[in-house]
Amino acid sequence: MMKRQSEARAPLSDYRPEHFQLAVEGAIATITLDRPEKKNPLTFESYAELRDTFHALRFDETITTVVVTGAGGNFSSGGDVFEIIEPLTKLEAADLHAFTTMTGDLVKEMRACPQPIVAAVEGVCAGAGAIVAMASDMRVAGEGAKTAFLFNRVGLAGCDMGACALLPRIVGQGRASELLYTGRFMSAEEGECWGFYNRIVGKGEALASAKDLAGALASGPAYANSLTKRMLHTEWAMSVDAAIDSEAIAQALCMKTADFRRAFEAFAAKTKPVFEGN
Repeated sequence: MMKRQSEARAPLSDYRPEHFQLAVEGAIATITLDRPEKKNPLTFESYAELRDTFHALRFDETITTVVVTGAGGNFSSGGDVFEIIEPLTKLEAADLHAFTTMTGDLVKEMRACPQPIVAAVEGVCAGAGAIVAMASDMRVAGEGAKTAFLFNRVGLAGCDMGACALLPRIVGQGRASELLYTGRFMSAEEGECWGFYNRIVGKGEALASAKDLAGALASGPAYANSLTKRMLHTEWAMSVDAAIDSEAIAQALCMKTADFRRAFEAFAAKTKPVFEGN
């Protein structure tokens, strides 16, 4: 019998990335941007490796939740000035388009992987770093975290890596416009008030809080959670009637899972259900 594509690939827990840290604990994968001496900037290589890693998550059924964070008290300062911005000033249009397509593909892969992604944000979260946080499904901020979509400060438009599509859906059109036109920093308190952050915790506690949230998600019904993520994204482009019809199909599929039966049996026995992701 032909193996499913997910079974034909090595598990992500065996992968050792070159440009960031990856740790797998049970069903949770933690990706850590790890250049703390420069506030964890992204490079050509790390963009591509992150893109490929999130793509690989589509095929790893052992991982049900992902945490993204940064080392050394900061999330990410965005694209490195001398390793990305300076080289970009010397490229021709075709090569520039190849680069911007590649960075956009990172966001596409984050949205397409079935696992919910939780961003644990401390300190500086700027430029492409803010995009990675934005593209996550949920965000936890440590006190003092500062988030900025800095593109116009380097002479670029705010429409970078899907920001003009995603950010207004998170914080609203007017607030997104202010952040993208000005490039100013948004405080953690503003971010929570505006809906960008799900919660604020003490400084230095964002990763622990994000892992707690990821653990709660990982103990839930993995297949059902993956459908929730898919529908949250695809229903943006649907009419309400089409969305209701699509949700009817998705929910019917969930009703055929063993996890649905487990939940019923646990309820009947007055115990807590133990989900197994199928």
